[in-house]
Amino acid sequence: MTPVAKITEQQAQGLAGQAFAPDSFYNPIQDANGNWIVSIEESVYLSFDFELINYEPIPNQEIL
Repeated sequence: MTPVAKITEQQAQGLAGQAFAPDSFYNPIQDANGNWIVSIEESVYLSFDFELINYEPIPNQEIL
């Protein structure tokens, strides 16, 4: 399992597209459980507390 940082929806909205290092930008996404997350690499630069959880990807849905 891949650990990721769980953040709130409000934090995700505030971080989206913001640079955290040269040529590197936050890209919050939602997992299969509806949690907003950022990668461990991104989380190193967060200035607030967060919970580490295991990433659960959204299963691919077949297009009919």
